[in-house]
Amino acid sequence: MSVAVAARIARRELRGGLSGFRVFLACLALGVAAIAAVGSVRESIQDGLRRNGAVLLGGDAQMSFTYRSADAAERAWMAGIATRVSETVDFRSMAVVERDGVAERALTEVKAVDGLYPLYGAVELEPALPLDAALTGDGAVMARVLADRLGLSVGDGFRLGEKAFTLRAILIRAPDDAAGGFGLGPPTILRRAALEGAGLLAPGTLFDTDYRLALPAGADLAALEAEATRRFRDSGMRWRDSRNAAPGMTMFVERVGAFLVLVGLAGLAVGGVGVSAAVRAYLDGKTAVIATLKTLGAEGRTIFMAYLMQIGVLAALGIGLGLVLGGAVPLLLAPLIEAQLPVPADIRFHPGPLAEAALYGALTALLFTLWPLARTAEVRAAALFRDASGPVRAMPGPRVLAALVALAALLVGAAAVLSGVPDLALWAAAGILGALLLLVAAARAVRWLARRGARAKALRGHSALRLALGAVGGPGGEATSVVLSLGLGLSVLAAVGQINANMQAAIAEELPGVAPSYFIVDIQPDQLPGYLARVERDPGVHKVQTAPMLRGVITRINGRPAREVAGDHWVLNGDRGVTSSDSAPEGTVITQGAWWPEGYDGPPVMSFADEEAREMGLKLGDAVTVNILGRDITATITSFRVVDFSTAGIGFVLSMNPGALQGAPHTAISTIYADAAAEAPLLRDLAAAYPNITAIRVRDAIDRVSEVLRGLAAAVTYGAMATLVTGLFVLIGAAAAGERARVFEAAVLKTVGAVRGQVLAYFALRSAILGAAAGLVAVFAGGLAGWAVMTFVMEADYTFEPVSALLIVSGGVLATLLAGLGFALRPLAARPARVLRARE
Repeated sequence: MSVAVAARIARRELRGGLSGFRVFLACLALGVAAIAAVGSVRESIQDGLRRNGAVLLGGDAQMSFTYRSADAAERAWMAGIATRVSETVDFRSMAVVERDGVAERALTEVKAVDGLYPLYGAVELEPALPLDAALTGDGAVMARVLADRLGLSVGDGFRLGEKAFTLRAILIRAPDDAAGGFGLGPPTILRRAALEGAGLLAPGTLFDTDYRLALPAGADLAALEAEATRRFRDSGMRWRDSRNAAPGMTMFVERVGAFLVLVGLAGLAVGGVGVSAAVRAYLDGKTAVIATLKTLGAEGRTIFMAYLMQIGVLAALGIGLGLVLGGAVPLLLAPLIEAQLPVPADIRFHPGPLAEAALYGALTALLFTLWPLARTAEVRAAALFRDASGPVRAMPGPRVLAALVALAALLVGAAAVLSGVPDLALWAAAGILGALLLLVAAARAVRWLARRGARAKALRGHSALRLALGAVGGPGGEATSVVLSLGLGLSVLAAVGQINANMQAAIAEELPGVAPSYFIVDIQPDQLPGYLARVERDPGVHKVQTAPMLRGVITRINGRPAREVAGDHWVLNGDRGVTSSDSAPEGTVITQGAWWPEGYDGPPVMSFADEEAREMGLKLGDAVTVNILGRDITATITSFRVVDFSTAGIGFVLSMNPGALQGAPHTAISTIYADAAAEAPLLRDLAAAYPNITAIRVRDAIDRVSEVLRGLAAAVTYGAMATLVTGLFVLIGAAAAGERARVFEAAVLKTVGAVRGQVLAYFALRSAILGAAAGLVAVFAGGLAGWAVMTFVMEADYTFEPVSALLIVSGGVLATLLAGLGFALRPLAARPARVLRARE
């Protein structure tokens, strides 16, 4: 084989321009552009998080404690390593505004700060004034959404607990907003000293104290974290530093970005179908050229290499266009993107995501062109003298097949490694492969059914429909390419629609049927009798539950560090609620062991949540050490029990005997199940009698979760739409490739007496049948994917959602109908005599 000869042939073929390769370029460029754009934005956000870590955190490092402030030893250690130390206290409370004897209340996340806050960055207020001036005396600032909800203007008063405050400014942005993660209420900032007399930080009240540290330049954060953990972790201290200032935001960005990249890979798979179809159509048109080359003595390998070079150049052009588009769009939309993000993002050129997109594009292009290119070996020199030279093998040879498998494995492996979520990447690859196989099988089934339908006696007299079915089922039709390209894009969109609808239904319909109206926290022990008396006598209240609550950190299991035993389980990440009970609460389902007897006063014992215990590898008799308010309590597991967190009711992973927690300051939590009409009067009476309690309306919490899910669904939907757009380009390419055949068909039909309306009806029915087939298959594939995600990932019930399914099918019919009719204009206008004379 002469590489020089192959290169010369490829160069001469390229002189013919881009004719036949526009769809090839569009599909490849769109897929690469989508992945490059998503990767660039993700890298920009991550870069912003890394470069602004200290500002986002509010310090170079942070030490946090629950239920307490740092003790003397902890303060001394912080003072020894830091140049400045800022203390903030975070808790939830109810902001109250009284007008004409009527009180309005709203949940807020209170941040009580000292004079050093913020160590880095600046708080943005409206009107613009220094934070010190806004927080003088009883001054406070709050988020606009909270002020609007309470009808407050700058200068108005409101109450937190038992103390009045004055709104001095609207909080636009605080530098450490993103570091706090998900919050149930909008923020309010005030001075720590101003809380004196508010009655909000009594013993046992749930609050977090954060100490932000400004460290000397060049401080070794890893070494300091190790030292702090060694000294204080068993006392409940939690460490965070500027290397990962906003872990929740970082993980969210990584997960969403990775998922969108995988959706982009689905788009590339759709584009790959178009690439394959374009190459196949191009090479079919080159049959005479290939036969001539073989007649002149060219080897099959030389011809294969020549066209591989040609398509390689065109693929490089398509990938280059995609990289330019994917790199330019984030830059052009940078102001809009940055304004919508809650974290700093320096939108700029990032070579890494572009290189990743180029790799995906190159592998996809090679994967989907190798099979059509291998067919050049099937062309015989005799094809120059006859219309056919024998049957073409359906499957490629063993070498090509092995190369295809290797390329597919390389593409999936690259996605698994580069996406950062290998499990998701592998499942997504399996899903895309399964969808492609399903769509190929569906295309074959559609063709078979169409052939049977065209011969059905019931359709006699319906010429246009029989012709359409015959065209769909006949050889050389476009059924496979249309069902594959449009069907895969619609499948992704259908899956997103089914998952989104089921998650919204689970939140909006299932939970409210069993969830409480209010979740009440920070009830002091001496307030509990009066609280229960008011709630239980209310006829609108169906059920009330209460439980004592503390918070503790699991530090050891059987004397070993907990993480050595149970790994990075979520129960070990931070502090967990701990309760106590002399007897098993009503409705408790014990799966192993037994509850301690009433009045038990022996060594500490505990009951552990069954599912979490199994995940952590715990068994009956294990000793678990929990640090509560700086005191280590080691208790023996005597039972496992079912804890259902999905009801939004009271649920604790840890429950201990009352004697184990005797003397520890605590509060009570409560859930109230009430009629909607009873909620407002009940909250008004409780808040008036006990200003320190915090009532979390479960519906509001559900709405916040729904808002986050809607945003995630929107982002994924946009990615799915990009996949669908690629599928539409493939669809248009298939319609364009079949235009010449339609010209001949229209000429024949007109010759035998068909009028323009009948020919148009034939073309329309043909397109509609293919669109309906693609849509129906997409609904099935999307429903299957939705069921799998809801059942195995979300662990929730699945119900088929018909509205989005109907839209998907309608969209498929409409898309193919428009594409088909758009390329039917020239065939309808062609004169039969001229067309038939040209075929002589």
